[in-house]
Amino acid sequence: MSEPPSPRIVNGSLVSIRRLEVEDARVLLDLRVRNRTFLEPWEPLRAEDWYSLAAQIEDIEAGLDDWQHDRGYRLAIVRGGCVIGGVSLSEVVRGVFDNAYLGWYVDKAHGRLGFGTEAVRLLIDFAFADALLHRVQAAIIPRNVASLRLARKVGFREEGLALRYLRINGTWEDHKLFALTSEEWTTEALSR
Repeated sequence: MSEPPSPRIVNGSLVSIRRLEVEDARVLLDLRVRNRTFLEPWEPLRAEDWYSLAAQIEDIEAGLDDWQHDRGYRLAIVRGGCVIGGVSLSEVVRGVFDNAYLGWYVDKAHGRLGFGTEAVRLLIDFAFADALLHRVQAAIIPRNVASLRLARKVGFREEGLALRYLRINGTWEDHKLFALTSEEWTTEALSR
């Protein structure tokens, strides 16, 4: 890939996704603070200072640098002009792999309404059409029933169980591994 994909807005019927910008830092901080307890079981431990405006600006700037250098793509989930969550493609590896890891979260107040599902579908379209990836992977803690349901609903296939895969909230957690390739997504997209 010679250039990173353009930071366009991708619209769906329920939500849009767009690149996170530094101007989103205050809204992102509010979203993170408001959902801290809700998201803690699924995320790495965060230092207290991560919940500051300066840390959010720094995190967004790192994401913009990743975007510019084709290492990752962080996007906001937007509904009615408000940021209600985020989706990301991280750890982009090119060459014979053309792979990235998928992540997502939705504000607790907006959960289980289809917004996350549509945002993930939009991001997968972006991954294969714009970022020109071949494969997208997701790793999900087995007790995270909502995320397991979402992954299956959008067409991911389960590949197995990775024991003590990631340190989440201070504990090494097993994860179910899921993947989807561009060929499978084309078939999935045609059947929708």
